[in-house]
Amino acid sequence: MARTSSLPVVAIVGRTNVGKSTIFNRLLQEQKSLVSSMPGTTRDRFEGNVLWRGHFVRIVDTGGFGTKPVDDLEKAMFEQARQAIREADALVFVTDAQVGPQDEDKLIAQELIQTKKPIIFIANKADNATIRGTLEDAAWHRFPFGLPLGICANQNSGLGDLLDRVYEELERIGKQPADVQDVITTRVAVIGRPNVGKSTLLNSLLGEKRFITSATAHTTREPNDTDITVNEKVYTLIDTAGIRRSNRVAQKKVALENLGVEKTIDAMKRAHVVLFVIDISEEVNAQDKHLAGELTKAGVSVIMIANKWDLIPDKDPETINAFETYLRAHFPMLSYAPIVFTSAMTGQRVPHLFEVIDLVFKSRFTQLSKAECKEFIGRAILRHQPSRGRGVQHPKITSFEETSLNPPTFTLHIRQSREDALNPSYLHFLSNLLRDQYEFQGTPIRIEVAARKKHHTT
Repeated sequence: MARTSSLPVVAIVGRTNVGKSTIFNRLLQEQKSLVSSMPGTTRDRFEGNVLWRGHFVRIVDTGGFGTKPVDDLEKAMFEQARQAIREADALVFVTDAQVGPQDEDKLIAQELIQTKKPIIFIANKADNATIRGTLEDAAWHRFPFGLPLGICANQNSGLGDLLDRVYEELERIGKQPADVQDVITTRVAVIGRPNVGKSTLLNSLLGEKRFITSATAHTTREPNDTDITVNEKVYTLIDTAGIRRSNRVAQKKVALENLGVEKTIDAMKRAHVVLFVIDISEEVNAQDKHLAGELTKAGVSVIMIANKWDLIPDKDPETINAFETYLRAHFPMLSYAPIVFTSAMTGQRVPHLFEVIDLVFKSRFTQLSKAECKEFIGRAILRHQPSRGRGVQHPKITSFEETSLNPPTFTLHIRQSREDALNPSYLHFLSNLLRDQYEFQGTPIRIEVAARKKHHTT
């Protein structure tokens, strides 16, 4: 990640042992801060970028603080928290829903209100309906921020609502969260079998002779990274060695070429977007199909580049359609990938590639809210009931949610004892329907099935 200095900053504050670090870790989807039931575990500030709905903010976790430190260590910890408050654009004030409002919470609230900064007031550990109901009690009305938003970080409940509130408050004060591409440099790998024009394409993208080009296969042995800025957006272009099946290579070249293949696959895995280059002047062969399979395994976003378009004779308005149909038939596993017909040698359509890269990159970070997921799966079930796999009964879908990004990953919960009770064809149906209704161009969609036995009550 890069360019974090311009991000809006949100500090998570509150007294000790209310779950601030758990909230921080859940928001970042990783364990950056130690979580413990022992008060005072977090003594320093921890920071991380949080992505929500395609935009970033900077989140700061702080140690618990109050008004009366008992020793020098606690005094230093309180000062760290206050420094984070001074530097933040907005504050998330955390209390404990289970123990209710404490006198120290009220003292902290009085201090926070003096900052005149947006304050999102939450009550953590609201893990059931009974506890959430207590948030209407008179004691909570005594705070100057209105009633708290009930969440439960341990159960990953309510965090989307919390982020919605945070983003609304930041926009209200004119602090716009940063677009994903303003924070993450787009990594673009150029992949293809030998001699399809990868390095020539990169030279054309860069507008200079940055990479060695040659008519001899395997000129490029190892991936090379080069940064380029286009319209104030930064891209990292990764050149790679051409992939060729080892049984097609002379024995004396196997070790060197296998190293190139290994590095190419590594580059593929660390790229956001892969330009899969095909020589359209030749027939698709087994090497192309093998490589397409590797791309599918890697889970990267893909743009198919039909290169050497200038070598196709007697083109007319229907020629592109015919070639696209031909490529789709040979690469059904990449049906989601857009196809761009280029000539790296003449530069035809090469400048347009950055627009397509932007679109595919953003699709990789497309995030649906819980409400959107619920509405989507409801429409899907009405259109097509879930089909039975190996189970004896038709599975019942209980929920559907997006659980991670890069690439978009969803979890489909079913009321069955085994995941294969749902026919895999239904997952393809859902994936296609998601593409029809939302922006998922060029990116794979993963749908994982989580089975849950039906509990009977007596």
